[in-house]
Amino acid sequence: MTKIAVDGMGGDRAPRAIVEGAIQAARDLPIEVILVGQEPRLKAELARFKDTPTNLKIHHASEVIAMAESPAISVRKKRDSSICQMVELAKRGQADAIVSAGNTGAMVCAASLGLGLLEGIERPGIAIVIPGLKGPVLLIDVGANVDPKPVHLLQYGIMGSVYMKQVVGKERPAVGLLNVGEEETKGTDFIREAFKLLEEAPIAFSGNAEGRDIYTGKCDVIVCDGFVGNVTLKVTEGIALALAELFRRELKRTFLTRLGALLLLPGFHRLKRQMDYAEYGGAPLLGVNGSCLICHGASSAKAIRNAIRAATSFVTHEVNRHIVELARAKPAQGQPSQEAGG
Repeated sequence: MTKIAVDGMGGDRAPRAIVEGAIQAARDLPIEVILVGQEPRLKAELARFKDTPTNLKIHHASEVIAMAESPAISVRKKRDSSICQMVELAKRGQADAIVSAGNTGAMVCAASLGLGLLEGIERPGIAIVIPGLKGPVLLIDVGANVDPKPVHLLQYGIMGSVYMKQVVGKERPAVGLLNVGEEETKGTDFIREAFKLLEEAPIAFSGNAEGRDIYTGKCDVIVCDGFVGNVTLKVTEGIALALAELFRRELKRTFLTRLGALLLLPGFHRLKRQMDYAEYGGAPLLGVNGSCLICHGASSAKAIRNAIRAATSFVTHEVNRHIVELARAKPAQGQPSQEAGG
């Protein structure tokens, strides 16, 4: 049985939302869920539910890393924190994957140091699935490494391609490099060097992608550095919230618009589900020698449940094994590495 360790103390709504999501996952999935955190608080939350699933366990961790704490310092000083204890469980083989909505930097730091990196990977990358016009699009990196080298973007392309194929189900994902223009000569020296490396990689590299291509579906995977990726992610979240509020205001303006809103309500609900990060659960931290899912700090029980499901899928599809195999591979002779997206 796959064992998923969950940070019971991480996130804006912890431990209540975390415990509820863990219970939902334990009830719905053939896995074992290990809630890691301060046992008295976790037990108090579990007591709110009539029947606790037998496949849900508690692993006590006395300390908590707060969202605003320094990642490196907190990981070094708080060895009995829920995040560090999750990593220890994975390191000892007592957990197959770890999930946290807590301090992202601490999660990246603890997982990278405690689990190490995969063969052929020098820096981990956080990948997030974004709904596009032609299906899901994977953006990597969105914050793990804000000052990468060109070779790290090559590795992001390889890892993102594997995740899209093995987990999302895209047979040959088109990989694009986020840039200020489509032409090969555009961008900084850093971007142009990354372009050359990706062009020679054993993936379906489709060239440069502009910001709008994240949503139009030109590519299945978009590669960028963590600084740009994090800004892009936050802008996307802001636009989604702003558009939702503007629609709400306009639809309430007159009697006719309110009447029209009632007719459009089913379509709005479907759109909301497509745009809801809770549907995807969490973002995989690709490149570490383990299975690690990072959730939004404001994750609901639904988001935690889906993150546990995504972590289970990561394990069962052996994503890390496929990453190592592709990182070792070379483009076939006579086979162009560049393909059209879609």
